[in-house]
Amino acid sequence: MREELQELKKNGLARNLTPSCYCANEILIGGKSYINLSSNDYLGISSRLDWQKEFLDGLAREEFLMGATSSRLLTGNSWCKEELETFIGIQYGKECLVYNSGYHANLGVLPALTNKEDLVLADKLVHASIIDGLRLCGCKWMRYRHNDSNHLERLLKEYHSLYENIYVVTESLFSMDGDFVDLERLLLLKNKYSFKLYLDEAHAIGVVGNHGLGLAEEKGALSEVDYLVGTLSKALASEGGFIITDLETKEWLINKSRSFIFTTAGAPVSSLWSQFVFKKMLKMKEERLYLRKITEDFRSWLPNKNVVGESQIIPLIMGNNNECLSYSDKLRHAGLWVSPIRYPSVPLRQPRIRFSLTAALKPHQMQKIHEALLD
Repeated sequence: MREELQELKKNGLARNLTPSCYCANEILIGGKSYINLSSNDYLGISSRLDWQKEFLDGLAREEFLMGATSSRLLTGNSWCKEELETFIGIQYGKECLVYNSGYHANLGVLPALTNKEDLVLADKLVHASIIDGLRLCGCKWMRYRHNDSNHLERLLKEYHSLYENIYVVTESLFSMDGDFVDLERLLLLKNKYSFKLYLDEAHAIGVVGNHGLGLAEEKGALSEVDYLVGTLSKALASEGGFIITDLETKEWLINKSRSFIFTTAGAPVSSLWSQFVFKKMLKMKEERLYLRKITEDFRSWLPNKNVVGESQIIPLIMGNNNECLSYSDKLRHAGLWVSPIRYPSVPLRQPRIRFSLTAALKPHQMQKIHEALLD
């Protein structure tokens, strides 16, 4: 371990934990305040002290349950967990099953659904939690080139008659490149080859769609997605993950998904908070529009840089790890907290500064960011 840690440090790949205190749109580290550009609190909900007060004031004493006491299949299936699932399911017009995190959902859904007669085709850049889930599957799985529907179709043509079921797995908004999947093209292929579509909306929920339900809502395709995975821990500023699917699949996952079965349930009070903020999120159209505006402004400030994506996640690709670390230090010196993203989170030769914008950023902070980027 010692030798490998030294090698990581030598190559600029070592990671460490930094104690911090997140406050509104800023982060306090080592007694210094920075504008936070590394947050996935996309709507700024975690800093809404007025909503926190409203939530806490509305809790009955007996509802303030801090621990679940056991797994949901034993005594941990609180009424507020079921109420949360019912509420979220109604928004999507399907059934909902809540997991302890989005990671738990991605780890447990596909291994429960697939067998050796099935094939999974996953986008090359799907999240590590999906890859970990695929490694637990008993089926064959392959990865197609990122957002390359032509490559995907070639694989579908080659394999669709050889397997009982094919699952196509992708994110709607990719966390490291900040780009969207071509959902319309994917649905045309789905209609042609009859595969099952697994769509991870973790970074789109709250941000995309008229009610913030994600890209599938925006494209009018909620009924066409077989398995829609979401998170409560990013734009919704809570904890947990969920899957939207049909009733039979929900019942199957309750019986077969190991990351759901073999874990203590999340705290009931967290489920109450999740439902509270989910209701608020549905109406946050102004915040979504504001986030879109500042995203457009921010991207316009980097015209000659190697910037990719099209969302509030704005990756600036750097030449090497040392350049990435140096630029991150420069921005921090200017009062901006940004984190360098390096291998294995991204490809080895594509280290990047990943700017992540939130609706909590104020105009005067955006001006300071603009000045720092021009320096």
